[in-house]
Amino acid sequence: MRTGKLSKHMALALALSMFLGLGAGAKADAQEARIAAVNSDRILRESSAAKAAQSKLEQEFSKRDKALQDMAQRLKSMSDNIDKNGPSMAPTDRAARQRDLAQLDADFQRKQREFREDLNQRRNEELAAVLDRANKVIKQIAEQQHYDLIVQEAVYVSPRIDITDQVLKALAATSQTGGASPN
Repeated sequence: MRTGKLSKHMALALALSMFLGLGAGAKADAQEARIAAVNSDRILRESSAAKAAQSKLEQEFSKRDKALQDMAQRLKSMSDNIDKNGPSMAPTDRAARQRDLAQLDADFQRKQREFREDLNQRRNEELAAVLDRANKVIKQIAEQQHYDLIVQEAVYVSPRIDITDQVLKALAATSQTGGASPN
């Protein structure tokens, strides 16, 4: 056994136990650490801010989505027409229609890829804004209710320390009042 030097694991365990007030030198009247957890996935699914962001994105991208659906329908019609009438067409006419179809398909693929990239970028921006607002609310709750630690990502969280519902309510209140502090 090594004396005088602690292993990293033992030092971490000792530091954690002292933080939680369990160390051998802890005062009898030391307060227990207040710890809570928040489920970020639920915030991004259920919060009014996240739902508003989703609606905003749907509205922003609906015209482009409709245009892509129309283009896909034109592609299908052209392809069906070539399949149906191709054998009776003159070879040069059939080749010209197939070139037009290939050009429209390439254009469709490019526009579809651009649409997905733009949508993903805007979604990431909107979700980052929602998380930023949520983090501000979480910090306010921590300060008001004297939490020592609030975690957002954990393997397991006891319902006893889960404050996600409280954060969702506070986020909804700040959305309605334009940013007033939560209860």
